[in-house]
Amino acid sequence: MEDRPALHIAIIARELDLGQHQVGATIELLDDGATVPFIARYRKEATGSLDEVQITRIRDRVQQLRELDKRRDAILKSLDERELLTEEIQDKIMAAETMARLEDIYLPYKPRRRTRAIIAKEKGLEPLAEMIFAQENIKIDREAEKFIDPEKEVENIEDALSGARDIIAEWINEDMTARSRIRELFHEKGRLKSKVALGKEEEATKYRDYFDWEEPIKRAATHRVLAVMRGEKEGNLSFHILPAEEDAIRLLNKLFVDGNYQTLEQVRLAIRDSYKRLLAPSMETEIRNEYKKIADDEAIRVFAENLRELLLSPPLGQKNILAIDPGFRTGCKVVCLDRQGNPMYNTTIFPHEPDFKEEESAEAIEALCQRFRIEAIAIGNGTAGRETESFIRKLDLPKEIITVMVNEAGASVYSASDVAREEFPDYDLTVRGAISIGRRLMDPLSELVKIDPKSIGVGQYQHDVDQSALKQSLDDTVMSCVNAVGVELNTASKQLLTYVSGVGPHLAQKIIEYRDEHGDFKTREELMEVPKFGPKAFEQAAGFLRIRDAENPLDKSAVHPESYHIVNRMAKDLGCTVEDLMESEDLRKRIDLKKYMTDTIGMPTLKDIMNELAKPGRDPRQEFEVFSFAENVNSIGDLKENMVLPGIVTNVTNFGAFVDIGVHQDGLVHKSQLADKYVEEPSTVVRVNQKVKVKVLSIDLERNRISLSMKGLK
Repeated sequence: MEDRPALHIAIIARELDLGQHQVGATIELLDDGATVPFIARYRKEATGSLDEVQITRIRDRVQQLRELDKRRDAILKSLDERELLTEEIQDKIMAAETMARLEDIYLPYKPRRRTRAIIAKEKGLEPLAEMIFAQENIKIDREAEKFIDPEKEVENIEDALSGARDIIAEWINEDMTARSRIRELFHEKGRLKSKVALGKEEEATKYRDYFDWEEPIKRAATHRVLAVMRGEKEGNLSFHILPAEEDAIRLLNKLFVDGNYQTLEQVRLAIRDSYKRLLAPSMETEIRNEYKKIADDEAIRVFAENLRELLLSPPLGQKNILAIDPGFRTGCKVVCLDRQGNPMYNTTIFPHEPDFKEEESAEAIEALCQRFRIEAIAIGNGTAGRETESFIRKLDLPKEIITVMVNEAGASVYSASDVAREEFPDYDLTVRGAISIGRRLMDPLSELVKIDPKSIGVGQYQHDVDQSALKQSLDDTVMSCVNAVGVELNTASKQLLTYVSGVGPHLAQKIIEYRDEHGDFKTREELMEVPKFGPKAFEQAAGFLRIRDAENPLDKSAVHPESYHIVNRMAKDLGCTVEDLMESEDLRKRIDLKKYMTDTIGMPTLKDIMNELAKPGRDPRQEFEVFSFAENVNSIGDLKENMVLPGIVTNVTNFGAFVDIGVHQDGLVHKSQLADKYVEEPSTVVRVNQKVKVKVLSIDLERNRISLSMKGLK
């Protein structure tokens, strides 16, 4: 038996156009428990500087190949136990490179319920089927008559021929060449056809576009595939993915019809029956699953890209914040937060109808801004958000205080969560929501990691896709973002620490408990004193954890402790301290990096170290910029066609981008309206949280829809 790990490495290297040593080293690190961010950041010499995307692809592909091997082994075991395994079959099984090919090989030997073919064989009709399928020049009625046996329920010639055709139909269905060619036909000429379910015309109005829809499956947009599948799941649509039946029959006739004898018509009948009853349903199920996976993968990719942009939104930073969770009838919940995000005071104001205590509310806000030295006001963008923003902007507040609308998607989910109850047991839901809005302005990443990514509102059909694949991708994205930014060890929440490379929820809790008992960490090395935090966890996590006021200046950087000796040696060689090296560009320029290269530490790591010394613990996120919506445009009723408005992209999908223009209803910029050129992939033009200008094309008040364009606008 071949060396499977080596085979996996060769396959992945070929598919991803990478060196086998890169793939092999990456798999070895992954199997040893290393995380994707750790490998990408601190094992560049081993992998040839592969990035997170490449490492993730290697991880996912080797998992697929191992799953294929597990299925291969299960099939071999089943055949061996039933004494069906021959050297020829084993060779075919070992050579199968896809799950579909593997299952095609196994199909004739698969344990199954009693099929029509099995029943026909029990009646002794297999010899007749063999004669017919061989298309021998025989008198077919005379031969069929020999198999009449009333005791076996073969009453006449037609019973015999019908049973023989059932056997032939199964042979055709199990023929690997036939399955392969029909599979190709489904891919190349299969058409997606959907219809509205009987009597569902009114109930299924949201699927109106698919009431009588048809298109080639290989050109079907993934979001349409998912929409049709959801419609079928809800009982509103029915759909099929099939090529023209005659194309399939013609293909099978070319494979199996050979001759011009009496048997010819029986073979043709068996071919048509095999296709309609066995092959077509089997292939349609297979192609449905395949295109569902393609659509899932694309939707998950879009979701992950959107989530990354949202998580890496520019932070305002540590400021005294007045946060408002707006509302009409129940009032606006107001919370004052200190620069660490701790709540200092909360109240409720009623500046809007029905109470309309505008003057009293104004006095309260002005007094709170003065009392708590407020530097910024964060307002949730939900119900009454724009009205509250207008109210705040009319107040006589110091000009230095900025007012920012904050996307509050998922804040209500957080407010009711165990995490929120654990953080703020003495506050009710509404106050927790306001706290979250304020903290999102200070540091979106730190706050958003507390919420299930699916609740943040930047996905496309997220409830329809493979949930385990979605979770894996979103967890990867969150972990990537958290580790790219780095985490302050002495202030991070349990949720943020959970996503640090090598930590997870259990160790995150242990860190919090240790910190509560012993006070702030003074060094990274102190992590080793946390219960259960062993050398492996330290290796994976240390470089991503920062200590702002650490005793060792390198502890506030992304330089890994395993490389501290290199920096110490550099400083010693220059006759200076590490602090001097970090502060002086002239000193750093004097360093000859080649002098510090070893068998395990090469130029990529040394260059990373030098970059970190120049900007220790640098934040990769962009600088925060204040954004304001258009004045006097607060609701969909204020919109007019051809208006040009500022907006923020809230979601990017395969068919376009949704933009918040401050009217409580996002507008859609269809991908045909995203730019003056053709746009195939919207994410190449726009990203979540991007500030844009849009023109109003149309307003559908009845369906609450806004159509926007970015064409001709800068």
